[in-house]
Amino acid sequence: MDVNFALQWLHANSGKLVFFVLVMVAAFVANRIVKRWMRRLLDKTDVPTATIFINIVRVVIWIVAISMVLQPVFGINPNTIVTALGVGGVAISLGLKDTIANVIGGFGLMLGKVIQPGDEVTIASATGTVKDITWRHTVIRERNGNELVIPNSVLNTKELKKMPAANEALVKVPFTARAGSDPDAVSARITAVVGAATADMALDGSNPLVKFTGFSPYGIEGEVWAFAKPGVFASTMQDAVVRALADADFLEQRAAIGA
Repeated sequence: MDVNFALQWLHANSGKLVFFVLVMVAAFVANRIVKRWMRRLLDKTDVPTATIFINIVRVVIWIVAISMVLQPVFGINPNTIVTALGVGGVAISLGLKDTIANVIGGFGLMLGKVIQPGDEVTIASATGTVKDITWRHTVIRERNGNELVIPNSVLNTKELKKMPAANEALVKVPFTARAGSDPDAVSARITAVVGAATADMALDGSNPLVKFTGFSPYGIEGEVWAFAKPGVFASTMQDAVVRALADADFLEQRAAIGA
């Protein structure tokens, strides 16, 4: 009895089932094609390549597909759903206020070109490269490999600093030159020593810089600025600089011990 009923139901609704399957398959294929096409298109333009734009188009495709099958397959008038959503819109907006704020924040960041994938940024105490901007959040990859997931609404309310690549790669190591030393001679020797020790990990086209900052009872205070290339941890670069200066006879090592 159940088998006969199932066969009769399939026979009576075969047209609807075929239509439903065709629409869903078409939406799936269109989704894949549009996703690939949009990635190529965005790569050729100055529009930021972020998944938020691609996801919007994908959602629109599925909404259109679902609206096409509601009436002929399920007998549901799409206008009824629109009306119901309008009545419950206030409740939905209250329940999804954080999500809505993040989506709007993501649009503001992308359309205003505040940040784009590949930018070097500092937000609060985090510094890294913008990896992607999605519906709800922005992914920032730090130099040490950590990925920070920050809600888009936060990025619109917190101080955001964009930095050139050299600043993001900057490592500072303090030193103390012996009292009475010639600053130019000290600068030249530090540059040579640090440059040789970090040659394989330095940012292309960069050289160590020496900045004198003041005086102390031990001598002349200063900093060595070194720039790490992409893929090199700042801590690794800092370690190499410290090791290069550890046995320098023109520096006052007692300053570090006294500190």
